[in-house]
Order: sequence, then C-alpha cells, then structure tokens
Amino acid sequence: MVVSWTKIGLSFKSPLRVVVGVLLRSRENKTRKCRDLKERLDEAHAVIDRQKAEIERQAEEIRELKRQTRRLEDENRKPVATKCVLPEDPRLKGHKFGRRLIRLAVNLARVVGLRGAQRVLKIVWEWLGIEQQLPHWTTIRTWLQRVGLSAQREPIERADDRIWMVDHSNQIGPEKALVVLGVRASRLPPPGEALRHEDMQLLTVQPGTAWKRADMAAVYGELAERYGNPRAVLCDGAVELREGAQCLQKRRSDTIVLQDFKHKAAIFLKTTVGAHPRFAEFNTQMGKTRSAIQQTELAHLTPPTQKSKARFMNLAATLDWAATILWLLDHPEANVRRFVTPQRLEEKLGWLRSFAAELAQWRECQQVVNAGLTFINEQGFFRGAGGQLRVAIGTNLTHIASQQLAQRLVDMVAAAEGLLKEGERLPMSTEILESTFALYKQLERQHSKGGFTSLLAGFGALLKTATDETIQRAFCNVSIKDVRQWTRQNLGTTLTSKRLATYKEFRRATKLAATT
Repeated sequence: MVVSWTKIGLSFKSPLRVVVGVLLRSRENKTRKCRDLKERLDEAHAVIDRQKAEIERQAEEIRELKRQTRRLEDENRKPVATKCVLPEDPRLKGHKFGRRLIRLAVNLARVVGLRGAQRVLKIVWEWLGIEQQLPHWTTIRTWLQRVGLSAQREPIERADDRIWMVDHSNQIGPEKALVVLGVRASRLPPPGEALRHEDMQLLTVQPGTAWKRADMAAVYGELAERYGNPRAVLCDGAVELREGAQCLQKRRSDTIVLQDFKHKAAIFLKTTVGAHPRFAEFNTQMGKTRSAIQQTELAHLTPPTQKSKARFMNLAATLDWAATILWLLDHPEANVRRFVTPQRLEEKLGWLRSFAAELAQWRECQQVVNAGLTFINEQGFFRGAGGQLRVAIGTNLTHIASQQLAQRLVDMVAAAEGLLKEGERLPMSTEILESTFALYKQLERQHSKGGFTSLLAGFGALLKTATDETIQRAFCNVSIKDVRQWTRQNLGTTLTSKRLATYKEFRRATKLAATT
C-alpha cells in the first residue's frame, strides 16, 4: 500500500519546509561526496595508469639490460680479434721478400717439398688473417738452388783429420751424381751418438756420365788441393771409388781407404741368406702372394715390395713381414684375424709354414747385421772396436749361419783396426750420406726417377737448416745467373729437356703432316 508523502509529512514535528531543506541539503551533500569520490577514483585510475606505464618502462629497461648482458657474454666468449703482426722483415735488395720469409720457405721446402712449402705458407697466412703476397714454388726452388750452390762454394778450412764419405747416385740413364761429404775426426759426436746431417760438410756435387778410376783420381786430387789430404776415404765397394783413392795415398802415406760397414754387411748377408737354396723359392712365392692378395680382403697382409737394387740392405722389412704372418697363423685368437676367415688365411699365406725354420735363421742373421750397424753408427771405428762389436752382437745366437756372419763382421772390423793410430776414432758407415740422397729424392718427389735436373744445385741446402745469415750470404754470393751457369756446365741438356724436346718435335711434325 502506497502512502502519500503529504500524509507522512503531517507526522513530522518539524515544519515541512524544514524537512524539505534537510532533504535538499542531504542530497547536495551526497552529490558532493559522489563528486569527490569520482574525482578521487579518477585520480586513482590516473595513478594506476601512470604506474602501469612506469612498470612497462622498467620492464623494457630490464629487457634491454638482459639483451646487453647476453651480447657482452657472447663477446666475452669470442676470442679477442687482434691483428697479427709479422716480425720485421725488410726486403732484400732487388727482391720482393725479406730474408726471414725466404729462410722460412727454404726450410719448409727441405721438409715438405717445393709445392708443399707454397701450400703450407698459404694455409698459415690465411689462418693468421695476413694479406701478403706469397712466393710461388718455382721461386722457392730458385732460392733453394742459390742456398745450395752457396753451400758448395762456402770456404772450408784445410785439415789433416778430415774423413771423406764418397758415393754415386743414379736415377735413369748413364748419368750419376758424385757426392763427397766431409767430417773432421776431432769434431765427431761423442760415443753413443750417430752422425747428423749438420755435422757434415759438403765438399762437392758433380754429375757425370763417366766415373772411371782416372776420373775419380782427378776429383780426389782437386779436393785434396782445396781442403787438404784426407785422413781416410770411406766408400762402398765400387772399384772406381776405392782404387781412385790410391792417388791420395801417394800424396799422403797414412791416408786409408775404408769400406762402408753397411755395404759390406749386405754382401755378407747376401752370401749367407741369398745363397741359401730356398731363398729364391721364398722370393718367388712371396711375389705370387703379393699379386694374389693385394686387391682382396687380405690386402693389409700384402708383403712389402723389394727394391731391385741393394735388396740385402733392405731385407729387414721382408723378414719382419714373414715373421708377423707366421705369428698370425699360429695365433687364431689374434684380434686382427677377425678381418679374414681362417680358410682364406691358410689358403693364401699358409705356405710360409714350410719356411719357418729358414726364416728363423734368416731373421737372426738380419738381427746380427742390425746390431752391428747400430754399434758402428753410434760408437764409430777405433782400436778395440772388434771386441766391443762382438759384445754388442751378443753370444746367444742359435744358428750356425748367424754365428758365422757375426764372426765375419767382427773379423772385418778387427782386421781394419791396425790402420788406426792409438786413440783414433773414425766413422765406418756412410749411412748419413745415404740419408742425404734420400732427402734429395724426397725433395724431387715424383721427379726422382726422371733424371737429374737443375735442382741438383740445391743439394747443399739439405744438410743444414737455413738461417738469416746463410740466406744473406747466399743471396750476396750467388745469383740466378750463377745457378744457370752451374747447370749448363755440370748438367748440359738434361734428360727431362731431351724428353720434352722429343715430344715437342713429334707434335710439330705430326701437326705439319696433318695440314698438308
């Protein structure tokens, strides 16, 4: 039921106008409060908006700081990029490169070859981030020739205790290169140390097609005039080398001619092992085996290729191979046998069982030679060397052949001791000369079977590591013109030049015939 406000108003004690006034004031107060609250609410919303904006700004700052932190961490993990600065290396007069780079290139060529030296320099320069012109391998070849020719011309003091090591090297055709190295007895390494390349002095390198006794006598005489009469000449069994030295004994009565221990031991080994009635059969069977298995799953057991020359100076690898195969045949539990079946192993290599007794004898003979060569290389040749050699070889030899071989080696050394003076010690092995020939063939690489070339002028650079001083001296004393003149005088028209001229003439002739 709705009651009229007029009736209600009659119940108020205060007059109606007062009640209305109170109500109006109350409405105004509420309106004002609402307005104040709304203003406060608006201010609160504004504050909240400002705080949200501040929070967003701070969040963006935090994100940026995190990005900077990650960037700094990445930069710290990266290596510091520093510019590589090469040592000061002023150019030599008339050249594009300094002596330090020339020295580096020459020493690299001695180890890795001419083209290899160029490739190594390029790889290292790229790794270092260096932009600099590098020498071509033909340029390095010319540098090596100048250093080698300078070594040949280097003055060597005259001495009466020098030992000459003499040998020939042949590649193809009639031409041989004669090399003579020298070392003074007073400057030998101490007992227990073998000769090194840097201990040797290059006396001469001479290619030629005729090396008879008279030719060698002429060379020996020329060297004696230049360096003094030698105390000893050490060579292999070549007659022209040994008998050609008789002219030196006329000049100096106490000059002795010694035969290289390794070559003599190889001769003894040949008469002991090579003369065995079954050795030829063993070689034949080994050759057949090489052909039969080198393209099969047994390829890793292929016998080593024997050298056509000086076979008995390189027999150890063959005998070691045979001993290894015999061990595999007798040890089925060997891990490496998992690559082949027992049937295939027996089928292709079982024939070695029939040579087991002979191989044991031959290996013991090889061990005698190895022990003797090690002793001579490290201890040298002196009075009493024969007795000490017997001790070095040992007395626990089980085969008559090896015992006889050991006695022949000891007797050879003991017989030569009477040529020595009391307290004198000399080398009796040309193995250091043989290894120098090997260094030269390594430098030639695939051209080592193609005849001697002008690279032979660089032979003298192989003995000693090049230094700044030797480079400076070589480039001052030897020009490119000198290298060419040496090549013309000593080599003339090389085999390679003849071959190229032959093919060139053939192509020209066939081309003319085709056009007519």
